[in-house]
Amino acid sequence: MSLAPATLLKRLASACLLAAGCAAHAQGVAHAATAPPPGTMTGAYGQSLQQQQQASADRTATQPSPATKPAPAQDAVSRFLSERGLLNGGAEPSGSSRLLASVRDTASDLVLSAMNFLGVRYKLGGNSVENGFDCSGFTRHIFEMSVGLVLPRRADEQAKDSSLAAIRREELKPGDLVFFNTMRRTFSHVGIYVGEGKFIHAPRSGSAVRVEDMRDSYWAKRFTGARRADLKAAAEAPVTH
Repeated sequence: MSLAPATLLKRLASACLLAAGCAAHAQGVAHAATAPPPGTMTGAYGQSLQQQQQASADRTATQPSPATKPAPAQDAVSRFLSERGLLNGGAEPSGSSRLLASVRDTASDLVLSAMNFLGVRYKLGGNSVENGFDCSGFTRHIFEMSVGLVLPRRADEQAKDSSLAAIRREELKPGDLVFFNTMRRTFSHVGIYVGEGKFIHAPRSGSAVRVEDMRDSYWAKRFTGARRADLKAAAEAPVTH
């Protein structure tokens, strides 16, 4: 069947319009797929800015989150003195601070060794933890155990030992031996100076190893002298049997 020229022209025109519409739709879809999201800057400046922003975001994402810095653990010396009741909790008073510093800085091993025996009972003639200590048995045990220096057994003998140097009260340092007249006899009692006017000793029957203040009137008026050992030389000396 043949179509009239006019009808044929109308159908050709419709087909062309349909083809053009399809092409336009396809081009729009392709543009939508490649077009940047709304608000995105284009051009060389925009692309540079986007790259900078992306790099910053990447650094933020990879940077580890700041961890809370743990509080420093209390050092062993502070903890030991605090547990023994020689330092107050919280803010330390100046005296306790100075005592702590002196124990750390001078003869700390010997002084801390002595403090390990706080609370051990007094025993006349005693020289061990199991049996208890008297004053000179305590000092002898501490010096031999911590620095390897064997002192004479009695307090007056320790005061007269030629290996120990006599020192004045104002020269006292932690680790020095301090002597007192407690039995109407010079050098009848001995202890170990720990700093800030305090000393550790085995006091008397019915008591135990403890720290006391030499400035208390009882001890101040009975102080009879002090002796110092060369602790470094004693610690470095070879062990002999």
